[in-house]
Amino acid sequence: MLSVNNLSIFLGGKELFDQVSYMIDKKDRIGLVGKNGAGKSTMLKAIIGLQQPTNGNISMQKGTTIGYLPQEMKHNDSARIIDEVEAANTKIVELEENIANINEQLSTRTDYESDSYMKLIEDLNDFNEQFSIQGGFNVRENIEKYLAGLGFDKKDIERPMGEFSGGWKMRVELCKILLQQPDVMLLDEPTNHLDIESIQWLETFLKNYNGAVVLISHDRAFLDYVTNRTIEINAGKIYDYKFSYSKYQTVRAEELEQQQAAAKNQDKYIKDTKILIDKFRAKKNKAAFAQSLIKKLDKLDIIEVDDVDNSKLKFSFPPAPRSGKVVAKFNAVTKTFPEKTILEKADIMINAHDRIALIGKNGLGKSTLIKLIVGDEPYQDGEFELGHNVSVGYFAQDEAENLDGNKTVFETIDDKAVGDVRKNVRNILGSFLFSGEDQDKKVKVLSGGEKTRLALCKLLLEPHNFLILDEPTNHLDIKSKNVLKDALLKYDGTLLVVSHDRDFLDKLTNRLFEIKDKRVSIHHEDVQSFLDRKKKESIVLYESAIKKNEEVKETNKSSSNKDEYLANKEKKKLENKVKNLERDISKLENELKKLDTEVTSLDYSDAEAAQKVLDKYAKKKEELDTKMNSWEEALEKIG
Repeated sequence: MLSVNNLSIFLGGKELFDQVSYMIDKKDRIGLVGKNGAGKSTMLKAIIGLQQPTNGNISMQKGTTIGYLPQEMKHNDSARIIDEVEAANTKIVELEENIANINEQLSTRTDYESDSYMKLIEDLNDFNEQFSIQGGFNVRENIEKYLAGLGFDKKDIERPMGEFSGGWKMRVELCKILLQQPDVMLLDEPTNHLDIESIQWLETFLKNYNGAVVLISHDRAFLDYVTNRTIEINAGKIYDYKFSYSKYQTVRAEELEQQQAAAKNQDKYIKDTKILIDKFRAKKNKAAFAQSLIKKLDKLDIIEVDDVDNSKLKFSFPPAPRSGKVVAKFNAVTKTFPEKTILEKADIMINAHDRIALIGKNGLGKSTLIKLIVGDEPYQDGEFELGHNVSVGYFAQDEAENLDGNKTVFETIDDKAVGDVRKNVRNILGSFLFSGEDQDKKVKVLSGGEKTRLALCKLLLEPHNFLILDEPTNHLDIKSKNVLKDALLKYDGTLLVVSHDRDFLDKLTNRLFEIKDKRVSIHHEDVQSFLDRKKKESIVLYESAIKKNEEVKETNKSSSNKDEYLANKEKKKLENKVKNLERDISKLENELKKLDTEVTSLDYSDAEAAQKVLDKYAKKKEELDTKMNSWEEALEKIG
């Protein structure tokens, strides 16, 4: 459907790609991965035509449509959300205009028997049929459904775009692309501004999407659920694997290990052979033997080990100064904005060494609660107290965007550093992958991930005993996120973190603050346990609703006609199917958890045994995906 042919791009004094080629086929779910600055966003821009290649080209079948979601874009702030989304579906808008134009002509013309009049009738039928196929009769319903899935309340869709933050505007842009249903979707970090519930909705949508999807994401769980293929960009080359991210990582590591072992063995063979040649070439009776060895070496194909860029962040947080037992305390705090109340008589206690994940749908007050703690927002009623000797290190959600673009990387850190730290600014920047000329770059030319790294670097300039991080992983590549997570696991102070990244939060925190209905509820569990419990609760609620429906059906059964009885019978079959699938899904999830442990501790020296375990894991994962798809289809049929 789409072909990248010998693509080379030389940009900013650096060769991003060197004659790379690959195909994108229908139903491909490609995760485009690589470290920050490897060229992932540039690759998408090249496909859409926003970046001209130095050499090579991109070709596609005639009529192929592409939808592109960049990381940053301009928005129409004056338009209502509903109007902005409706206008984006250009196919339907064009069909509506054609239908209206023909109807206007038909209402004024009287030449009913003419060929041109009959042609208008034929065209009107064709346009109406296309309008129906494109979902034109259900367009408003679909828009509301998609916007709801992305977290919007129904009342919000009548409001102008300008009343929403950049993250919510990006959701509108994503909704526009999903509704257009292009043949190929190019999504550059689509989960950055989504909460966990919206990410789960998007996962299901993309999993069942009928076209191809190429996405850049640093959310491991999202990649594993959605993708069936991984393309890694590394040191100007690409490596293409028919696996989702976690399986690709395992296979790629094995591949590199085998390459290195084979190259090492070959080097030894060459060295030993050269010793023999030197030993026998001067002896008459061995000269022919020496010549045969020389010919063998000349014909030898040298094994090349892939040139892999393994550079990564290297840092740890300074030891946390001692603080009081109570770090922060809310007593009946109320926070109100003109349009709505965020918190109502909230009572919260944060103790020293707590590790808290703050979760909840976007717009319910996560960032506002943090701003109350750091003093960036006032509250209307109640009391808030910061504990004794508490030093807050704060990473705001828009921290990277608020950096001064006209300063250099070095100036950004040097201006904030004090005392002896100033002597080590260049070394500190080096640990955040800014070395040499990179330190003299203007901030405005940095990628999103590089800006986030620079903003995180500022947190190391002085020790803090209370770290508050609001979406710190946005734009960070997976390796950098893992380093940040490791540093936070070793951090000995108090931690409060907001993140939509389930893999990042897993095992990082031990308490949850959930904002919902203007309240903050506290859960003493990690994020995955919380999500699993919520999922089970939703299933229980669903089964309760089914039971109630069955009771209603029994009451009304005597008055039901034959068609209703057959419909109920079919529904009952589907409900039984759902229950059986839920039982199978639960069993498969437990089996995969056990296999996860086996995969983590595999001994790859026994390649055959290791491969059996990996194949078993892949088979179980595929079986689980099939069951989940069947479960979702059955639920949709039940309605």
